[in-house]
Amino acid sequence: MAFTAVLIGVAAGLGNLAFRKTIDFFHWLVIENGSRLLHIPQTTQLSLANWDPARLGVVLFPMVGGLLMIFFWKFFKEDMQFGFPKFMETVNLRGARLPARIAMTRGIASAITLGTGGSAGQESPIAQIGGAIGSQFGQLFRMSRERLKILVACGASAGVAATFNAPIAGVFFGTEIILVSTFAFTSFTPIVIASTVSTAVTRMLLVSEVFPAPAHFLNSPLDLVLYALLGAIIGLLTTVQIDIHFFIKDCFDRLKISQLVKPLLGGFLVGLIGIFFPQIMGNGYEFMNMALVGKGSFAVLLVIAMLKIIATAVTLGSGLPGGLFAPALVIGSFFGGAFGHLALGAFPQISLSPGVFALVGMGAFLAGSMHAPATAIFLVFEITSSYDAILPMMLACVIATAVARWRKKDNLETVELTREGISLEAGREINIMRSIRVREAMEPSTEIIPETMSLKEFSEFIGSAKDNTFFLVNKAQELTGVLSTQDFLGVALARGLSDSVSVRELATLSVVTVTMDETLESALRKLGTRDLKKMPVVDEETGKKILGRVTYRDLVNHYNRALMTRTLE
Repeated sequence: MAFTAVLIGVAAGLGNLAFRKTIDFFHWLVIENGSRLLHIPQTTQLSLANWDPARLGVVLFPMVGGLLMIFFWKFFKEDMQFGFPKFMETVNLRGARLPARIAMTRGIASAITLGTGGSAGQESPIAQIGGAIGSQFGQLFRMSRERLKILVACGASAGVAATFNAPIAGVFFGTEIILVSTFAFTSFTPIVIASTVSTAVTRMLLVSEVFPAPAHFLNSPLDLVLYALLGAIIGLLTTVQIDIHFFIKDCFDRLKISQLVKPLLGGFLVGLIGIFFPQIMGNGYEFMNMALVGKGSFAVLLVIAMLKIIATAVTLGSGLPGGLFAPALVIGSFFGGAFGHLALGAFPQISLSPGVFALVGMGAFLAGSMHAPATAIFLVFEITSSYDAILPMMLACVIATAVARWRKKDNLETVELTREGISLEAGREINIMRSIRVREAMEPSTEIIPETMSLKEFSEFIGSAKDNTFFLVNKAQELTGVLSTQDFLGVALARGLSDSVSVRELATLSVVTVTMDETLESALRKLGTRDLKKMPVVDEETGKKILGRVTYRDLVNHYNRALMTRTLE
């Protein structure tokens, strides 16, 4: 597998080069040429202080990206819906067979988003490109399901390592995020090889970008207290980001307009913000340097951080594809810088710059939003080459992750899966049971009898009945009880048959029921609580109208068919 990892690393490095050049092309085509034609100042020079009416043209740049998305959503809708959460689900639960076409489609679409000023990152598309490369190699060499999963992680890690020029962070990205912290030496070794090779390829072909790192991170014990406090605050802010992100996404989902139009609307809204705050456009790295060198006031940094959260949610929620890593780094740097100004105002004796807190905030926000402290620590260390930052970074990242996990069990990438009842940590079998609804396994007909039926009538009825468990209903056809043939025979032998005794007097009146939209997992759990073989399916509104029945055998058979289908995928 080591040789395959080398091939994947080389391919991922070249894939990163192609992706970066595609982003640069669309940036040149739309933003650079557009700025020149409309006489708009370069975005890096924009600020509220030097207002120019020509800046209104900035709104057009991300709208061009939204306009181009019409083609992708029209002809490649399924590919566009295959975001990073679906990528993780496929890797961990669906055999890791990734079509190369999806990675290509989303790669080009993401390059358009980033090149035209959409607020997103490039790690998600490059991870998918690298993952697809790994999957293609695995399928070519007919590798087992488990090895295929490792090769996809190799490709994704190699892609991220090449993107950020950070091989160690790439390794932890693969083990901590892609493989959901299921560490094993058999997976660790090829991931290290692939990440190292892809980084080497990138360094040969591209100029490495290094962010400025301030000096003097620790001068007194009070500094550590402030870093810990920053980590806790950042941890809370990452959960706020999740709430805002999915609130805006849900707003777009509820809009009664075509999906083809939504990216155009999203581009317009991002451009509208970008007129006044160009710092929120694109990946934002050039403006992140401002926070890292200690520039910007508390108010400006705080406002930009919040607007970056909103702009990223609008970009991705509207259907413009991209990643969340880069925005997390930028948002964290601005929040950290704002905290630095507060800390220095409250404790003037501290001889630190706001840029120190901005750098620590970068890592803490990434760690909290992704629940990946190791990835965040090493990523910031590698892109800044600042060893002095390690200790405060470790403290803030671990605390931010702990607070974020305490507030929300899901990170920014897994919320969408949880909403669909999918848990990457639960395993494939549990997720299959959670993905199947009772309506798929139920029988629409079942034996029902009136609760007023006498025992004598019931004895004649069961002679021709095909079932041995019967559900009782009243005059309104509402469920009132359940009676089995076994229960009836026991009483009949002891007391005899009578026209004066109704079946209701022998029935169990507390009936376990299930609705059509409940999961197979929920139905099996309910059957198991009373060792039942079947139960009625009722309507959700009243819980009394019988719609059918579901048996233990039905559920198991449906599960086995689904398991077989997933295995063959």
